[in-house]
Amino acid sequence: MHIHNLSEKNSILNTFISEMRDVTIQKDSMRFRRNIERIGEILGYEISKVLNYKSSLIKTPLGNCEMNLMDNDIVLCSILRAGVPLHNGLLTYFDNAQNAFISAYRQHQKKPDSFEIIVEYLACPNLENKTLILADPMLATGQSLVATFEALKPFGKPKDVHLACVIGAQDGIDYISKHFNEDTHLWIATVDPNLNEKGYIMPGLGDAGDLAFGEKLQQ
Repeated sequence: MHIHNLSEKNSILNTFISEMRDVTIQKDSMRFRRNIERIGEILGYEISKVLNYKSSLIKTPLGNCEMNLMDNDIVLCSILRAGVPLHNGLLTYFDNAQNAFISAYRQHQKKPDSFEIIVEYLACPNLENKTLILADPMLATGQSLVATFEALKPFGKPKDVHLACVIGAQDGIDYISKHFNEDTHLWIATVDPNLNEKGYIMPGLGDAGDLAFGEKLQQ
């Protein structure tokens, strides 16, 4: 797997991530969502650097100009619900992309540190020979991304796959590296060292879905 950890170089990205982590600032849900969107825009720009391009002739008011334009048939797929603002950020740059949405959540067993990933809702176009960008803000254990990708397989085999995440744990990256093709690209804003006993990223930022859209009763 090709891993692109954007935090390896300092940039304005540091500010957006710090605000998402800050226990005081993150209480502003609108600001939290907007920071995820802005990170999505940055991830989209970075992804665009490795896509395919072809030469096109553009007519201007004063003449013609030859330019290289993106030549990928893109499908953006986000994992509900925390993935929605990240999806919107990516869609700002890939505005001609088709869109897919899937629900994946943790269903906890009797033990608080035991859970399985439940996939229920799924709406997806044909993926055959297309560029799939799978967006999930939190890469914790990696099980959600793997379960989601398995659920998408009946819709066709993508030409290439890009995973877009805001924050992840090294354990999760190691896990998905074993389950995705070696040509898969992971684009991630920052990486934390480990998970706690409940499978949450440490030091992380909390529950991205709750911070973006409010707490849920579902356990």
